[in-house]
Amino acid sequence: MTNTITYTGRYYNGTRDALLPKIQAAMSDYRFTHVLRVEQMALVLAGQWGADLEAASIAALTHDYAKERSDADFIATIKAQNLDPELLKWGNNVWHGIVGAELVRSELGITDPQILSAIQKHTTGAAVMTLLDKIIYMADYVEAGRDFDGIDEVRALAQTDLDASVGWQAGHTLAYLAAKRVPIYPLALETYNAWAIKTQKNG
Repeated sequence: MTNTITYTGRYYNGTRDALLPKIQAAMSDYRFTHVLRVEQMALVLAGQWGADLEAASIAALTHDYAKERSDADFIATIKAQNLDPELLKWGNNVWHGIVGAELVRSELGITDPQILSAIQKHTTGAAVMTLLDKIIYMADYVEAGRDFDGIDEVRALAQTDLDASVGWQAGHTLAYLAAKRVPIYPLALETYNAWAIKTQKNG
């Protein structure tokens, strides 16, 4: 499906073929293959739920653009962009989405609010999420390389009840983090609380 995506310039000033080397240069081969799988799944979900395929492709390709950046880069960006200073208390798992969107904006020239929002929310979710937010949140979680208890269930759910799949991920992610006894970013808690009713009907 990716071969049929033609970038129009609405979201990125260049072609997909021009964007790919920039993404690849920013990460390991392992991370890059993950990003390509997320794009494939995002396009499947975008087709299923009527989202813009071009926006889904770009958001998926750039969602982990900053994943392998140094802590120093993130801290410098938080300070330079006057982002919430509370972010300094967290780490890469939070930063690579929320702060990474700022690096996508400044380094790749991608400024579309819906794409940047999807990058920001792809690990934490949010109480209110756009269609593209939900698609990238779920595509990252259920891409073809993922393998964990319940993956087949939630992968199928994402294609039949997208909102319920968001609730499923929010609940299971919260349980995983709690079991590890690690601090939980407040936005992840808000996501769980907002989507809990959708989780309940799917166990």
